[in-house]
Amino acid sequence: MKTSTVIFYLGGVLIDWNPRYLYRKIFKTEEEIDWFLQHVCTSEWNEKQDAGCSFDEATNELIAQFPDHEIPIRAWYDRWEETINGSLPDTVNILREIKESNKYKLLALTNWSAQTFPWALNNFEFLHWFEGIVVSGVEKTRKPFPEFYKILIDRYQFEPTQAIFIDDVPKNLAGAEVFGIKGIHFQSAEKLKQDLIQLGIF
Repeated sequence: MKTSTVIFYLGGVLIDWNPRYLYRKIFKTEEEIDWFLQHVCTSEWNEKQDAGCSFDEATNELIAQFPDHEIPIRAWYDRWEETINGSLPDTVNILREIKESNKYKLLALTNWSAQTFPWALNNFEFLHWFEGIVVSGVEKTRKPFPEFYKILIDRYQFEPTQAIFIDDVPKNLAGAEVFGIKGIHFQSAEKLKQDLIQLGIF
C-alpha cells in the first residue's frame, strides 16, 4: 500500500493525558479514584464536552446528580491542566522523523474540547507541525462517529486508502477503517516504530 497521509490522535499518543494525575491529589486511594471515574466523571460524560457541550452546563448537571462530590467534579475543569503530564517524547520523536522526511501529509484528529484546545496549541510546539487538526469540540461531533472522519477527509483532500491513522482506542480505529484508512493501534512508541517500518514509512 502506498502511503501519502499519516494521521495522529493526540491524547495517549502524543500527549500524556490521564485524569488520575489530578485525582491522586484529591482522593486518598486508587479505589476512590476508580469509583469516581466509573460513576461520576465518567468517560461518557467527558465525551459530551469533547463533542461541544459547555463546561458550565456539564459541571452543573453532574453536581445536581452528585452534590456530595461537588469539589472533585468542579476540579475536572477548574484544574484540568493537572490531568496533562506533558508530551510523550518518544512518540513526538517519531512524529518529527515523519515530518522531516517531507514525504507525507501530516494530520491530527482529536476528541478535545474547543474551550481548552487553544491551551494545547500554546503549550505543545509539535501541534504546529501538522498541516491540519480537526478538533471534536469545534466540529460538534467526535470519534468514532463517521461524520468526524469525513470532515477530515473532505477538508484536507487526501485519499483514505493511502492514509494511516494512529490511535490508542480500537473503536476509533474501526471508525476510520470504514473509509479505508489503515489503523494502527498505539501501545508504545517502540511498537509504533516497528509498525511504521513494516508499512514502509521508515
